[in-house]
Amino acid sequence: MSRPTHIEAANNTRSLVIVTILFFMWGLLTSLNDVLIPHLKAIYTLSYVQAMLVQFCFFGAYFVVSLPVGALIKRTGYQHGAVIGLTIAAAGCALFYPAAQSGYALFLFAFFVLASGITMLQVAANPYVVVLGAAKTASSRLTLTQAFNSLGTTVGPFFGGTLILGGVLLSPEQIGALPAAEQLAYRAKEAATVQGPYLALAGALLLLAILFAFARLPKITHDDDDLGTVLADGSKTLMSHPHLLLGAVGIFVYVGGEVSIGSFLVNFLGESDVASLAPATAAGYVSFYWGGAMVGRFIGFAVMRKVSPGKTLAFNAACAIALILTAIFSQGALAMWAILAVGLFNSIMFPTIFSMALHRLGKLTGHASGVLCMAIVGGALVPFLQGYLADSIGLHLSFSVPAMCYVFILYYGVKFSGLHESHASH
Repeated sequence: MSRPTHIEAANNTRSLVIVTILFFMWGLLTSLNDVLIPHLKAIYTLSYVQAMLVQFCFFGAYFVVSLPVGALIKRTGYQHGAVIGLTIAAAGCALFYPAAQSGYALFLFAFFVLASGITMLQVAANPYVVVLGAAKTASSRLTLTQAFNSLGTTVGPFFGGTLILGGVLLSPEQIGALPAAEQLAYRAKEAATVQGPYLALAGALLLLAILFAFARLPKITHDDDDLGTVLADGSKTLMSHPHLLLGAVGIFVYVGGEVSIGSFLVNFLGESDVASLAPATAAGYVSFYWGGAMVGRFIGFAVMRKVSPGKTLAFNAACAIALILTAIFSQGALAMWAILAVGLFNSIMFPTIFSMALHRLGKLTGHASGVLCMAIVGGALVPFLQGYLADSIGLHLSFSVPAMCYVFILYYGVKFSGLHESHASH
C-alpha cells in the first residue's frame, strides 16, 4: 500500500475536522433535551410521564429509522448519507419555530425528525473516522471524535440554560390561577424562547451539510448483506453468542440509565430537599454530569491499558449504583453531587459494552453492530418508566430505575471479565 501524499494528508485532516464537528453537534443537540424537558414540562403543565415523551420520540427514532437509514446509505453512499442526515436534522431544528406557536405535539414531531437526522449522521459519519488516516491510528481518531462528542454534551446544557431557561417559570398552580387568555400568552412567550437557538442550530447544520457535500472524502464501499436479511436468515448464528445478546441488553439499559438521569437532573436539583436551584442554574450543573463522562473517557483510556474491559466496566457500574443510592437516600449537597458524579463512571460504559459484545464475531461484526445500535431504544423506554415512578412514588425513589440498569451492567462486566483480555494491552 502506498504512503499518503502531503495533499492526501491535508485533505484527510480537513475532512476529519468536519467529521469531528459533526460529533460535537450531535452531542450538543442530544444533551439539549435535558434542558428542554423541564422547560416544556413547566410550560404545558405536564406530568413526568408526559414530559418523557420527548426522549421517547427522540430515542425511538433510532429504533424506527436505523434499518431504513442503513438501506438508504447503501444506495446513496456514505458522503451523501451524511449530507441528507444533516439536512433532516436541520429541518427538525427548524420545526421548533412553528412548534413554539402550535403546541407540545409538534415539539414531539420535531424531536423525532431531528433524531432521525442524527441517526443517519451517526451511521454515515462513524466509518469516515476509520478511513481518514492510517489503520493503526484509527482507534486514537475515534477517541478524539468521541471526546468532541462529549464536549458537545457538556456545552449543550450550559448553552440551553443560558438561552432558553433564562426567564422565571411559573409553577403549575400559578399558571392555573391565571385567566385563560393570560395562560395562552404566557405559554406562547415561554415556548418562543426556543425559536432563536434552534433556528441558529438549523443554520449551523445546513452550513455543515454544504461543507460535507463539497469535501473531498474517500469513497467507502462494503459488500455486507442487508441487516434485515441477516436477522431473518442468520439469527441463529447471532443468537449463539451470549456476549452479544447480553451486550445488546447492556446497551439498552446503559443508554436508558444515562439518558434517564440526565432527563430528570434539572427537576431533581430544583427539589427543596436537594438544592432548590432555579432551572437556568440547574442546567449549568447538568454540564458537570456530561463533563464527567468526557473526563472519565481519558482516565478510562489509560486504565484499560492495564485492566481488562470487563473488570473496569464492573467497577464503574458498582460506583454508579453506590452514587445513585446515595442520591436517593440523602439530601442537600451530598445528594446533588452524588447524582452528578454518576457521569464520571458512565464514561467508558458505551464503548466498552459495544466492543465486548462484538468480540471475535468476524464477518458477523457489521450486522451485530446494527443490532447494538437498535438497542439504543433504551433511551426512549427507560426514562418513560422512571417518569411513571416519579409521578406515582416521587422523584427521589424513581432513581431506582437507572440503579437497576447499572446492576445489569455490573453483572455483564463480571460475567465476561475474562473476555477480551487482550484488549487491555491494545
